[in-house]
Amino acid sequence: MSKPHLNLAMIGHVDHGKSTLVGRLLSETGAIDAHTIDQYRKEAESKGKATFEYAWVMDTLREEKDRGLTIDVAHRRFDTSKYYFTVVDCPGHRDFVKNMITGTSQADATVLVVGVTEGIMPQTREHV
Repeated sequence: MSKPHLNLAMIGHVDHGKSTLVGRLLSETGAIDAHTIDQYRKEAESKGKATFEYAWVMDTLREEKDRGLTIDVAHRRFDTSKYYFTVVDCPGHRDFVKNMITGTSQADATVLVVGVTEGIMPQTREHV
């Protein structure tokens, strides 16, 4: 019997940790192995972005890595015992709202990520 599929979009203000959360989730569920995270960690450190290893699981474009923000929608699969998910990492920057809308149009559910130190910000409100 096949598992039900859910598309899960991550939305929220720029720099609130959407891609990092997704990368960590994929690592914890075994969808990304520790060796790959170590490679991203080394690459991030060499570029002066030491905390970006989990974000780079999703932010794979050179421009995304150089600028430190998500530009395009990215998709990755992970499985649980009951479901298989396609996580849709959406950009948070206001210049890429059209890309966020494209990503959420594919979603069965969304997770609104709000940074703990900044709280609700302009793009948080626009995404809702």
